[in-house]
Amino acid sequence: MTLRKLHRQIAPILFLPLMVSALTGIAFRLGRSWFQIPHEVSNTLLVIHQGEYLGKPLVPIYVLLVGTGLLGLLTTGITMLIQSQHRSGKPKSGFAGRRIHRLVAPIICLPLFATAMTGIVYRLGQNWFGLGQPQTSLLLRIHQGAYLGPILRHFYVLFLGLGLLVLLATGINMTGILRKRRSINR
Repeated sequence: MTLRKLHRQIAPILFLPLMVSALTGIAFRLGRSWFQIPHEVSNTLLVIHQGEYLGKPLVPIYVLLVGTGLLGLLTTGITMLIQSQHRSGKPKSGFAGRRIHRLVAPIICLPLFATAMTGIVYRLGQNWFGLGQPQTSLLLRIHQGAYLGPILRHFYVLFLGLGLLVLLATGINMTGILRKRRSINR
């Protein structure tokens, strides 16, 4: 199986969970910081972001599956991008979304990789390995971009969330799933 085929098979499966994760992550962080949304609303956003609606025992499994799926998409995507730059032929053209996808992916890859990794390790550390807040606080700070300071962290979350949404929108469009099928009787 080629990397492209693997990437194209994994992406539609993860589309909805990653879209929900990006939207709820942005809404949680910016809602609390910029719009002072009530704690009940922010807690609900966090429940959705972490998959807690599936039940507490499934939260680490959900985070592990979605997180490692994202890491797999990032790895296969960047590998394909690097390989395509080494080929002598021109990249496929015609679809603006493909160009946007190829432009955004290398920009967002490293911070998104770090955010996914720290989110996975944070959740597994707390749920499966019994680590408390003192041991996992650094992971959460990296996951949320808190190390950038009180102002830039919000823009970091917005940057990552919007970047992921752009990759999801352009990527799902490239799969052809959303295209109308031509009528056979024509």
